[in-house]
Amino acid sequence: MTDIIEVSPVISPVILSGGSGKRLWPLSRAAYPKQFIDLVGAQSLMQQTCQRFDGPLFKPVSILCNDAHRFLVGEQLCELKIKPENIVLEPVGRNTAPAALIAALINAKNDPQGLVLLLPSDHVIDDTHAFQETIGRGVEVALAGEIVTFGVRPDAPETGYGYIETSQCANGVLDVKRFVEKPSVEKTEEYLRSGDFFWNAGIFLYSAQTMITAFEKHAPDILKHCLAALAGAKNDLDFLRLDKDAYGQCENISLDYGIIEKINNIKCVPLETPWSDLGAWSAIWAHMNKDAQGNVIRGDVVLHDVNDSYIHSADGGCLTVVGLDNVMAVATKDAILIISKDRAQDVKHIVDELKARGRDEVIEHMRVYRPWGWYEGLSSGDRFQVKSLMVKPGAQLSLQSHFHRAEHWVVVEGTAEVTVGDTTQLLSENQSTYIPIGATHRLGNPGKLPTLLIEVQSGAYLGEDDIVRYDDDFGRGKDA
Repeated sequence: MTDIIEVSPVISPVILSGGSGKRLWPLSRAAYPKQFIDLVGAQSLMQQTCQRFDGPLFKPVSILCNDAHRFLVGEQLCELKIKPENIVLEPVGRNTAPAALIAALINAKNDPQGLVLLLPSDHVIDDTHAFQETIGRGVEVALAGEIVTFGVRPDAPETGYGYIETSQCANGVLDVKRFVEKPSVEKTEEYLRSGDFFWNAGIFLYSAQTMITAFEKHAPDILKHCLAALAGAKNDLDFLRLDKDAYGQCENISLDYGIIEKINNIKCVPLETPWSDLGAWSAIWAHMNKDAQGNVIRGDVVLHDVNDSYIHSADGGCLTVVGLDNVMAVATKDAILIISKDRAQDVKHIVDELKARGRDEVIEHMRVYRPWGWYEGLSSGDRFQVKSLMVKPGAQLSLQSHFHRAEHWVVVEGTAEVTVGDTTQLLSENQSTYIPIGATHRLGNPGKLPTLLIEVQSGAYLGEDDIVRYDDDFGRGKDA
């Protein structure tokens, strides 16, 4: 890495953690999308991304994420013992153009010529050293006022990616002729033969001032609203929360469409490492090691006469498949997907249909994560439901009450500190308590190990929005 350090200043990596990952449903869902899942390793995709910046080339990472995912981001960074420079919360999704500008404006406060590396949180890049060297090759060009994009040399006529047409320049840096968004099969085969086209990896290196200047010329309205969103931003625990009204007025547009395709000061550096955006189940199959029949098997799976397939039981149920080739089968506790490998991109149509029908399976898993731990539905019926809860060591739920339901708690493992009205007591394994309708109550874990409980709710209405919060460690208000 010494050749990079001699010519490069420190770079600020800004990781974009938005989207819902609908093409990897049912494992990826709106409340827990693919970047937070350990799809191809022991760590999540976002955690793997954060760990690519441990060299002297980079400042601490910043994350720009959906407000609803803030505690997932915080917890996953905490697991790695990574202290980020910023965690910036988008109150509404507005695609990558406003996000890129927010990253530039924040960094320009300290150094207008400082470099920003903008990249997705959910891509797989196997060789960290090669990745850092590739980024280093773009530094000098970015300091000269160019916006650098990083292209992946295609090895197949993939229609799901955007393409960059290039021509030779100098020092391994290429001129960019044009961008093509998701061309036809015939075009991709032509691009593959030419050798002048790269897949667009969605990674950009630029100085803060260069990006701000581009928005001044090509998207002044977005610049105006982003400036207002930052001016009205508020610190919330460890997060910087952008002003919702101002940011919501930004055009919902990608950086490629809004800026990159309109400017001339753009260069491309080939990304010299294996790369995948894991944009479909077929991409995960292609990335992983396979058995002698070409299958990727994960979880409790039994196969007979199955070839070249991805079979994944995610939540412990036994998934069996017989006599099929080239299929993707993924099972969770509440949903099963079976799809032909060559139609893997079409999962999004199923997700859209489920969303149109108001199905919860597109939003959350049965296990729902909260900053204090998680809860999971076990059974429900008329006027009752049963859940299991896990409270992390040292964490506590909000001080709250319910208008329409009573609750019974049974401690299965660990110790629970329970407040009901003016009374606080410690409960250990096999002990229980009752919370009447309307009673102010709180549940905490004062121990050093997770606390597991069974909760039985009964009442006329059992929705999660039947809650009034009076005090909360995580800054959540009095509504759900």
